[in-house]
Amino acid sequence: MMRLDSQEADAPLFGDDDDDDAPTATRQKKSEIKHPLATFFHLFFRTSAILVYLLCEILSSSFIVCMVTIILLLSCDFWTVKNVSGRLMVGLRWWNQVDEDGQSHWVFESRPATSRKVPTNSESQIFWLGLVVCPVLWVIFVFSTLFSFKFKWLAVVIMGVALQWANLYGYVRCKVGGKTNFRSMATNYLGSQFFKQAMAKQGP
Repeated sequence: MMRLDSQEADAPLFGDDDDDDAPTATRQKKSEIKHPLATFFHLFFRTSAILVYLLCEILSSSFIVCMVTIILLLSCDFWTVKNVSGRLMVGLRWWNQVDEDGQSHWVFESRPATSRKVPTNSESQIFWLGLVVCPVLWVIFVFSTLFSFKFKWLAVVIMGVALQWANLYGYVRCKVGGKTNFRSMATNYLGSQFFKQAMAKQGP
């Protein structure tokens, strides 16, 4: 069984090496979408799952059909974002692997900044916008399900939260660094803010 408090590792993305053409890549149009298919499916599965959930009573009178459809869409989204769109759109990828001793390791990959395969600003913005907004919506659905007493949907919305927040967590770790301790980040930030407030009060 995998342990969440496992060791972590960083690795280069798919063996990408520095390339002499890197300066040429950085001069490409930043608004260009180089991977339209990956960009489309990055948003398609997750938005489709949300739409089916919101319109389930109109689309079908069968709860089972809607539930299975939403779970399939969420599963396809999880796999697509984790293995395809993240790699192509922002040059990031993460996964968990178990070694021979049964120890679980989180691996966070990031394409080198000098690689000629530089993500564009448009793709990066679309990727992160979809990655952040949709999990927040599923959290809202959890509370709306509880407040409206529609407990039959609770398992579905919890699965939506779990799958989409897992991808968000993994890619944030890739972005800020696989070995970054979020508790330390928060502590350092609060400490710096407290120090600034204290210095401001002591000023003239």
